Amino acid sequence: MKKEQLLGVRDLNVRYGKVEAVYRASLTVERGSIVSVIGPNGAGKSTLLNALMGVLPSLGSVEFCGRDIGRLTVEQRVGQGLCLVPETRELFAQMSVEDNLQLGAFARYRRGDKGIRQSLDEVFALFPRLEQRRTQIAGSLSGGERQMLALGRALMGRPTLLMLDEPSLGLAPLIVREILHTIGNLRSTGVSILLIEQNARAALQISDYGYVLENGEIALEGPSAELANNPRVIESYLGIGGDGAASAEDTRPTAHDQVLRLQTEDLMSFGEALSP
Repeated sequence: MKKEQLLGVRDLNVRYGKVEAVYRASLTVERGSIVSVIGPNGAGKSTLLNALMGVLPSLGSVEFCGRDIGRLTVEQRVGQGLCLVPETRELFAQMSVEDNLQLGAFARYRRGDKGIRQSLDEVFALFPRLEQRRTQIAGSLSGGERQMLALGRALMGRPTLLMLDEPSLGLAPLIVREILHTIGNLRSTGVSILLIEQNARAALQISDYGYVLENGEIALEGPSAELANNPRVIESYLGIGGDGAASAEDTRPTAHDQVLRLQTEDLMSFGEALSP
C-alpha cells in the first residue's frame, strides 16, 4: 500500500549567479519514511536542502502536506512543520544544553503549547548524554554531543519533516553509528526524514528510498536496498571496485568548484577597485 506523499519536489532549479547548482531535481518523501540523498562533494546536496527550507531562492514546484510552499518564508515553512538541521549545527555556544533545547520549542511556547516539558523529557530519553550535561555550555560539548543537541533541538519543535545535512560529518565511527541508529529509530515516532549523507553505505542502510545527486542533477533513484546493490553506486560510492569512470568523474569541476571560482574572482575585483 502506497503511503501518503508528504513532500513533492518537481523540476527544482537553484543558481549561484550564472552557475546552475541544482538542475531540474525532482524527489518525493512519503509520510513516515526516511529518504536519503547521496553524492560526491559539490554535487548540490546542501544547496538542495537550503532551497527546500527557503534559505536559497529557487525555481520549480515544492509541495509540503499538499500545499505549495514555494512562496513561504523560512519562518512560515518552520510553522508548517519543516525543519532543517544544517551541517554547521548552528548551536548557541554560550548557552546551556537545556536552554538550547528550550529554544527549539520557542514557536510552540508562543502558541501556548503545554507539552514542551514532555518533549524535553523525550529528547533526554533519546539522548541520555544530553540530560547528564543539561547545565553544561553547548560550546564545550564534543562533536558527537553537539550533533545530538542539534537533533534534539530540532525535535523540540515537533517537525513533520526533519531534513538533516551531513549529520555524521567529522564524527568518530562509534559516534556515527550511534547517531545514525538514532535517526533510523526516529521513524517510529512519526517523523519523516530527508537525509543528506556522504556515508552512502550507512545512509542506504537506514533509509527506505534513495536518490543519487551528481553535478546538480538526480542521476539515479530507487528503493535503498536496490541502490545499495547497483553496480554504479557500489563502484562510485560504496568503496568497492575499480577506479575507471568514478575517478574520471571526480576530476570534473563541480558546481561548488565554479561557485568558489566566481567568489574568488569577485573578491579579486573588489580588491583591485580599492587599490589606489
